[in-house]
This record gives sequence, structure tokens and C-alpha cells, in this order.
Amino acid sequence: MSMFFQDFAAGPNATVAAVAGIPGKPRRFLEFGSVFVTDDPITEGIELLSPQIARGQGIYVTSSLDGSNTHVLISIAFTNQKYNGSTLEIQGRSVQQANVREVSIVSGTGKFRFARGYATFETVFLDLSIARSVLRCNITVLH
Repeated sequence: MSMFFQDFAAGPNATVAAVAGIPGKPRRFLEFGSVFVTDDPITEGIELLSPQIARGQGIYVTSSLDGSNTHVLISIAFTNQKYNGSTLEIQGRSVQQANVREVSIVSGTGKFRFARGYATFETVFLDLSIARSVLRCNITVLH
């Protein structure tokens, strides 16, 4: 499966927010100890107005001292007709500066019970001026 996470890091409709960090240090993706929560719309295509199929809900923690790695805990909560109510659970170390980041699919619910596999993430659109990015997620799963 391929899908697109529509990520907004600022503004009134932000889908990712910094919620914790080391006192006295900035809360940034490349700063050790920064914790973010997310609730991204996931669409069929790269376009923002493409049909929404799921939500990407979870936590990112910058977990390496040099800020190069993030620990990811994300639930893909499907909202489309085919998989509505089912989830895939993603967990793992994500190398922040890698072109393609790979993480584990550790379980699922509904139509994805007992799921195992992996997901890759690739940034396919980035506009820092409006704090928006689009991530292509390719999923290979056995269930």
C-alpha cells in the first residue's frame, strides 16, 4: 500500500505539536529529548484534496543525543470504506536525515490483526515557509 501523510507543523490547523523537551532547550525535531504528538490526515494521493483514507496518530521522540534519530510510535487509523476502523501500528527508529526511513509494523487491529511488516517514509514535498510537508508511506504487511 502507498499513502501520503499531510503534515502541518504550524498555524491554526497544525497536525503536529511539540509537547515536551529538556528544560531550557528548544523543542525542535533535531533537539535531543523533544517530544511531538501528531494527528496527520493520510490521503490516497500527494495532493491535499486527494481522498482521505486514514489518520496518522502518535508520538515522535528525538532519541539520539546528536538529534539524528527519532523514535516513532504511530497508529494508522483507517477511515476509508475498505478498512474503516482497522489500524496498523508502527514503531521504530527513524534516521531523520535519510532519504528513505524504514520502521517496523508491529501489529494491527480489525482487518490487520496479527499484522507484521515494515513501512518506509520519504519526504516528497517540503515547504518550510508554511511548515508543511508530505510524506509518502509505502507499507508491506503480512496479516
